Amino acid sequence: MIGESRAPNAAITVAKPRWLAAAHGCENWLLVLVLALMVVLPVSEVLRRLGLPFGIHGADDFLRHLTLVAGMLGGVIAARENRLLALSSLPQFLTGWKKQAAAIISGMFAALVTACLAVAASQFVLGEQEAGGKLAYHIPTWWVQAAMPVGFGLIAWRLLWHSATTWRGRALAIGLTVVAGGVVSHPPFTPGQLLIPALVMLIIATVLGAPIFVTLGGTAAILFWARGAPLASIPLDHYDQVTNPILAMVPLFTLAGYFLAESGASQRLVRVFMAWFGHIRGGPAVVTALVCAFFTTFTGGSGVTILALGGMLMPVLISAKFSERNALGLLTGAGSLGILFPPCLPLILYALVAQVSVREMFLGGIVPGVVMVALVIAWGVRVGAHDVSERPRFDLDAARAAIWDAKWELLLPVVAFVTFFSRFALPTEAAAVTTLYALFTQTVVHRDLNVRRDVPRVMVECGLLVGGILLILGTAMGFTNFLITEHAPEKLVDWATATIHSRWLFLLALNVVLILVGGLIEIYAAIVVVVPLLVPVGLAFGIDPVHLGIIFLVNMELGYLAPPIGLNLLLASYRFNKPIVEVMRAVIPMLLVQFVGVLLVTYLPLLTTFLPSLFTR
Repeated sequence: MIGESRAPNAAITVAKPRWLAAAHGCENWLLVLVLALMVVLPVSEVLRRLGLPFGIHGADDFLRHLTLVAGMLGGVIAARENRLLALSSLPQFLTGWKKQAAAIISGMFAALVTACLAVAASQFVLGEQEAGGKLAYHIPTWWVQAAMPVGFGLIAWRLLWHSATTWRGRALAIGLTVVAGGVVSHPPFTPGQLLIPALVMLIIATVLGAPIFVTLGGTAAILFWARGAPLASIPLDHYDQVTNPILAMVPLFTLAGYFLAESGASQRLVRVFMAWFGHIRGGPAVVTALVCAFFTTFTGGSGVTILALGGMLMPVLISAKFSERNALGLLTGAGSLGILFPPCLPLILYALVAQVSVREMFLGGIVPGVVMVALVIAWGVRVGAHDVSERPRFDLDAARAAIWDAKWELLLPVVAFVTFFSRFALPTEAAAVTTLYALFTQTVVHRDLNVRRDVPRVMVECGLLVGGILLILGTAMGFTNFLITEHAPEKLVDWATATIHSRWLFLLALNVVLILVGGLIEIYAAIVVVVPLLVPVGLAFGIDPVHLGIIFLVNMELGYLAPPIGLNLLLASYRFNKPIVEVMRAVIPMLLVQFVGVLLVTYLPLLTTFLPSLFTR
């Protein structure tokens, strides 16, 4: 479903020239500064609202535009490290000249698309400069918007750089890009005649490893180009999407999750759950499900959970007499638990795209999330060891000590939830308070992270992931708006209502389609592209938008396990050094168990709508 675009022999480390290392260091520190400001500004607004002399004029506008800058900086650094999110994992299985050729072709086409986006962004910024818009303190808005053409330009260059490992290969990629650019600017045929060949080339580049944002942005650019429409609407859509006030929650909550994942929080939480549940049958399975759900809630299903916890939990399961296959299947399946719990990022993004209340989405996901976790726990208990003598005895003193040691981590969801639903903090401010709490507990209370050495590294790693996500969201919006201008949602509604006459049959068909989508398309891209088409159809069948959103996300959760290229399958194969086929066989029971949960969530809407109706309507 998703991988990282990698150049051939990317594992080889080459010493950087001093000037280049300094430039990269400046990029990293600039990203750290931007993320730090994104935390400080909302917190200062909360303090000001409480009567303290803090806060600055126009903080909300600054925060929105800092999100844009953080996204572009993160994307630039992700391109520098060759870690932009990609749909295809095919390049990982290629060797020799085939791998090199795939890298050159995908890199050349990706750089061409990104360069077109940079040119379009320049046109957009020039138009904004003429409009004369200003932020607070008379700061011209176009100064911040200029991050878009600069960012896309740097990404295009770095895509070319990583397309080969030799100067000859890079020269070839640059030459092909220049030739292709000449064809685009002076086409030998009408753009409409080149529509199909251009889309075919884009598909080939995607299969060969081009980043997801290139696929989405390239599709939009090709469609607009073929119609003779200006491409400046794509960066406009990107700007509108990324500067949405709600979207600032994405980097903030992700940063809180990264502070936990990079500290000793995982060991403390495993100790808590082992102390309280390790003595029961299948206790380690309970621990695995709960810890994974906790971490995924704050890392957003990005794969951090399996990578961070897999090496710790696998020995626990094996020592508890779980078979290696069951342990592998449980860890792979549990890695996606938690995306229905607040404040997980997919909930926020669905609310943004579907234009529903974030609070309702948070409340709507709680009970279905519990159902999914409970089903995984039930399966783990069923396959757990039957011999009572093999289980440790319950020690109340040790259990209390474990809770006391991990009390700060256990309070993190409480801080997030209470602050979010309080009256003295806006959603983005609640996210900033949660992030500051996570930072304080891991640097000052536990001292797991060193402020000078570890915190900047963690912030850059978080910004790299966020940059890749925001690039996808921004470029996907251009494609989505093209579909809207073509009245695709209305046409889909007409077709669905004319073809499917039963609401229950529609829901069943929806599950099948969404599981396939979840196994093939990265979740953030799927939200931006599929949800605007899906919501009008759901409304036509009388389905509550919040219920539809939870159905969508729970199917995406199952899509993480869908063969052959579900994200968790690839990550588990990498983390545990197992063949992908072995992981696929191990995860079959988890697929069946979680599919039962999908059906329960789909056909029992009360599971989703009860809490929102109780607290918000």
